[in-house]
Amino acid sequence: MCGIIGYCGHRPAVPVILEGLRRLEYRGYDSAGVAFVQQDALHVERAAGKLCNLEKRLEGQNVFQATSGIGHTRWATHGLPIEKNAHPHTDTARRLAVIHNGIIENFQELKNGLQACGCVFASDTDTEVLAHLLASFLDQGLPVAKALSLTLCRVEGTYALVVVSLDEPGVLYAARKSSPLVLGVGVGENFLASDIPAFLTYTRDVVFLEDGEMVRIDASSFAVMDAATLAPITKDVKRITWDVAAAQKGGYKHFMLKEIFEQPKVIADCLAGRVDLAAGRALLPELASLPTPERLFIVACGTSFHAGLWGMYLLEQWAGVPTRVEIASEFRYRDPILLPGDVVVAISQSGETADTLAGIRLARERGAKVIGLCNVVGSSVARESDVVVYTQAGPEISVASTKAMCSQLTALTLLALSLGEITGRMSRQARVDCLANLEKLPSVLEAELPRMRERAAVLAKTFSESSSFLYLGRGPYYPLALEGALKLKEISYIHAEGYAAGEMKHGPIALIDPRFPTFALAPVDELFPKVKSNLEEVQARGGKIIALTNPGSDLRVDHVWEIPKAWGPLTTFLMLPALQMFAYEMADYLGKDVDQPRNLAKSVTVE
Repeated sequence: MCGIIGYCGHRPAVPVILEGLRRLEYRGYDSAGVAFVQQDALHVERAAGKLCNLEKRLEGQNVFQATSGIGHTRWATHGLPIEKNAHPHTDTARRLAVIHNGIIENFQELKNGLQACGCVFASDTDTEVLAHLLASFLDQGLPVAKALSLTLCRVEGTYALVVVSLDEPGVLYAARKSSPLVLGVGVGENFLASDIPAFLTYTRDVVFLEDGEMVRIDASSFAVMDAATLAPITKDVKRITWDVAAAQKGGYKHFMLKEIFEQPKVIADCLAGRVDLAAGRALLPELASLPTPERLFIVACGTSFHAGLWGMYLLEQWAGVPTRVEIASEFRYRDPILLPGDVVVAISQSGETADTLAGIRLARERGAKVIGLCNVVGSSVARESDVVVYTQAGPEISVASTKAMCSQLTALTLLALSLGEITGRMSRQARVDCLANLEKLPSVLEAELPRMRERAAVLAKTFSESSSFLYLGRGPYYPLALEGALKLKEISYIHAEGYAAGEMKHGPIALIDPRFPTFALAPVDELFPKVKSNLEEVQARGGKIIALTNPGSDLRVDHVWEIPKAWGPLTTFLMLPALQMFAYEMADYLGKDVDQPRNLAKSVTVE
């Protein structure tokens, strides 16, 4: 969750670190801090709240001599989001400072032992254990690398951590286990960060660190080694193709709004090089090494879970492959029955979602092949899957995911088409029709998005005093009802529930009254008459209704919101941004922090 950055180079380190933290603030914004060595002393400055509070603390201070240091923006796990729990944490003698993302599961046991030896703890965090334990090995005269190796051997849990020490000024050490950490390789400078945008202004050359690896950096070099043995490891330097402009707002008020408007490009980019229209073929050569699955298990969390649930409808209908969709945090702790021929599809925007990664490891332990569906090149999901299908969405900065889901739906559509051809379940003509209409979607959506925003803004003002919402959908639009409710909850803090429309009369209908509005997904398809009947039940009880539908629907509800109809289930790609836009306009009208909603972080890298 937390944002981590480390810098060694020729520039004043603190401004570089603060710039990096601004680009990482979507990963956590409960508190922030920096540590650096200057004039033979370790300097640490921390502040609760958002990064601007730390910047105010640093105003007027002479911080421009240090050319190396570390910074952190926190999403709280152990301890309240107050200053004493902010990172970096130091040992008692302030010989070193540590920043950390993850959870140290045996921290209490370690803390008890350290306190028995006289260590005094200043915070409630698990991270501070790392600082004191590392210092105890340094006090034995060990070099930093060996001391850190021994520290990590004592630790149980997950971590991405970076250490600055007075023992080696101008040098940083870092290590990872089940938490993201990437090395940026510059000219006369090197970087460490939990995500690439932190240093993308300065370099596009990166090294993806694996679990169990440690790295030492200074201004002119880096060395990767095995964290347990300190044996050297050779790593390839990769080139990132997207630039810093992709991670900036580009004139939009919020990243979320920008990313909603980027969805036409997202669809086009995900389709690029993957469509043979004449043959009616979705080209996914990544899958060539895998057998045709007898069953599919889709494992994901949050918005990615909703994307997977939508994909299930296509995979079963078009490809005839039995498909089960699992919440990763449940899948990993069940005893799932995986048979020879089963394939797991793991979906994660960041490629670092802890529960999804645990699901991948469980699946592979039981002999299942894994397809990773993710956005971030070199991420843990990409590295740990048997094959990976990249969704090509580019960087997504807003905490509330929008364009990532659009890209996941596009990739799942291609997967269903590909399997539909292999199994013979989907005719060539149906595949041609689908692909032709997929290729038209970007231009249709681009024309429609400004109108969506106008309509969403009007409806948001109309319903701004509502305290709860019910979202309804049927078939592939049921997962969209779940996603629409999630978006409204995430950024406006209005309670919302998504339901399969047919389930409404099995309980939720008790909630209907004139103050409890319903947002219905009512495309004009074969299930439209059923949805229409559900809405009549809502109206009979005085409930107000927004109906997202297509021209010619003949609905008579309080607020009809018409969007163009697309081929088959592809209407989803027009309904999804409408739902996102409604949530965005509601949150913006209510004055909420759209890009950094309370209690949330972008990438959930801890349990």
